[in-house]
Order: sequence, then C-alpha cells, then structure tokens
Amino acid sequence: MSPTLALPSLPKLPRRYAPVLFALLMSITLSGALSAAITAVNTGLGAGFIARWLHAYALAWSFAFPAVTVVAPRVRALVDRLTA
Repeated sequence: MSPTLALPSLPKLPRRYAPVLFALLMSITLSGALSAAITAVNTGLGAGFIARWLHAYALAWSFAFPAVTVVAPRVRALVDRLTA
C-alpha cells in the first residue's frame, strides 16, 4: 500500500455555501492558469512577467467569478439531463 498524507482537519462551511465556494475555487484556479498561459504566449516569460500576469489575473478573475456563479448551475442541470 502507498502511504497517505494526513491533512489537518479544516473547519467546514455549511453546505449552503457550496455553490459560492465552488465558483470561488474554480474561478481562482482557471483564471490564474489561463491568464498565466496567455500572458506567457503573448509577452514571453521575461522581465516583468509576474506583474503583467497579476494584472491579467485580476482582470480575468473579476469576470470569471460572476460567470462561474451564473453558469455552473445551468451546466450542472445540463449534465443531469445528459447523463443517466
């Protein structure tokens, strides 16, 4: 058996916050990764990359969070309709 990493117990939020937490985590992850990739492709990884990326990240996240908040429930409903 492979060893497992024991993580400390984190406090849990009430279930009613799950949709907002999902949107927050999804938007942080995707806007960060995509803004980094697009910034690197467009301007390279040279001097000033981090500053340019953080600027793009802030702008991307400001659109991503509301978009995920609105779109995710509709996508979940569509997935429910398309799966058994």
